[in-house]
Amino acid sequence: MFDTLSDRLAATFKNLRGKGRLSEADIDATAREIRIALLEADVALPVVRSFIANVKERARGAEVSQALNPAQQVVKIVNEELISILGGETRRLRFAKNPPTVIMLAGLQGAGKTTLAGKLGLWLKGQGHSPLLVACDLQRPNAVNQLSVVADRAGVAVYAPEPGNGVGDPVRVAKDSIEYARSKQFDVVVVDTAGRLGIDQELMQQAADIRDAVSPDEILFVVDAMIGQDAVNTAEAFRDGVGFDGVVLSKLDGDARGGAALSIAHVTGKQIMFASNGEKLDEFDAFHPDRMASRILDMGDLLTLIEQAEKTFSQEEAAKMASKLASSKGKDFTFDDFLAQMEQVRKMGSISKLLGMLPGMGQIKDQINNIDERDIDRMAAIIKSMTPQERAEPTIINGSRRARIAKGSGSEVSAVKGLVERFFEARKMMSKMAQGGGMPGMPGMPGMGGGPGRQKKQVKQAKGKRKSGNPMKRKAEEQAAAARREAAQNGVPGLPAGQDAQNFELPDEFKKFMG
Repeated sequence: MFDTLSDRLAATFKNLRGKGRLSEADIDATAREIRIALLEADVALPVVRSFIANVKERARGAEVSQALNPAQQVVKIVNEELISILGGETRRLRFAKNPPTVIMLAGLQGAGKTTLAGKLGLWLKGQGHSPLLVACDLQRPNAVNQLSVVADRAGVAVYAPEPGNGVGDPVRVAKDSIEYARSKQFDVVVVDTAGRLGIDQELMQQAADIRDAVSPDEILFVVDAMIGQDAVNTAEAFRDGVGFDGVVLSKLDGDARGGAALSIAHVTGKQIMFASNGEKLDEFDAFHPDRMASRILDMGDLLTLIEQAEKTFSQEEAAKMASKLASSKGKDFTFDDFLAQMEQVRKMGSISKLLGMLPGMGQIKDQINNIDERDIDRMAAIIKSMTPQERAEPTIINGSRRARIAKGSGSEVSAVKGLVERFFEARKMMSKMAQGGGMPGMPGMPGMGGGPGRQKKQVKQAKGKRKSGNPMKRKAEEQAAAARREAAQNGVPGLPAGQDAQNFELPDEFKKFMG
């Protein structure tokens, strides 16, 4: 969503590199480019004005003028100001002292409230809670049925006593759900309310009545991150008409410019608490302003990547895999282990999204976007077409076996051959890393270019001294070598020709050190 903004900011900062000092003209030009980038990203004008004013004021201060690298200081200032307009610190849910905690979802029709209710229920379940989803959208066709399906996929309970489609009283359903949750010992109630195509009095009144009936601990305003400036206007109308405690951004994986996401927290004074960045129920998490700012500036989001890896990979499995790679030069690491690793990575989500969390990946985003996610499925099919013995001992895979595996997996023989070769290369590389040898090809580290292996090679080459191409110089070198050999035969290596240990004298410049 923020690709355009990221590209413009990256180009702006590139112009600052290499400058030892920033002039007033440099600061004004940088601020102008950042202003254009934010406006093109559909950020609200008051937010742009405040942001640029803060950046210019700080850029003219001592933290930049006295810095060793002013360009990096400007990037640091922009990063901190982005975090500020995104809400500052991460805002957590407030849970009631006496369960159940009531969370009410509000927003326009089409913002994704019903799907988001299922995502929030799954997220709460993962946090150790027992949520109950309540169907209070009784107006939109099939809204109740949709919530029931989503709840079933998320593995959480749903309270839907009315069929919906214009039948039933949403205020009474919301009120009854609290007693139902207490009787069934659900500790969180998520109330899905109806929306409208636009702000109207009927929508506001119904939302206010549900709010008064259940006294929610949190009112979350769900906004479609793709609708642009209208998202800010809608948020202000809901804040003034019903009130809300936090914002949830849906459809953050869209291709819109995303300025609304940068504007809502600053304009309404309410922080963004959650973000939905995909269609799957697990593509939902708490919103971290610092991580989002880091992504916009193409500095990656390693913390989120690590958290996803920790959810997927167990420490026990990781230790077991490391021991296999460290022993016998990694020969204990088989195709079965390789397949298990691929499946674990697949559970973490889309490969392109995972790569997008790495720093600097914005420079190759076109290649990342062109990654075919089905390649992992093709590799898995090839591995599963192998016999148990072939998976355990890949060295036995010969031409006839490759032909059989290719036929069984519906692939080409060249694809099987390529996979086997990549497996051996990957095993060799991971084995070196597990043994502390580092990653091949990186200079200055063990096992890499410039490491000990490289030094040994250089020493070996230095032993055989090359002969000079100049005949006179080559003759002098040969005479000196002959003199050294003759002296070595007399038992004193390195003596000049014509001298032995008995009549050898030190040069005058060395005698003063001998006392």
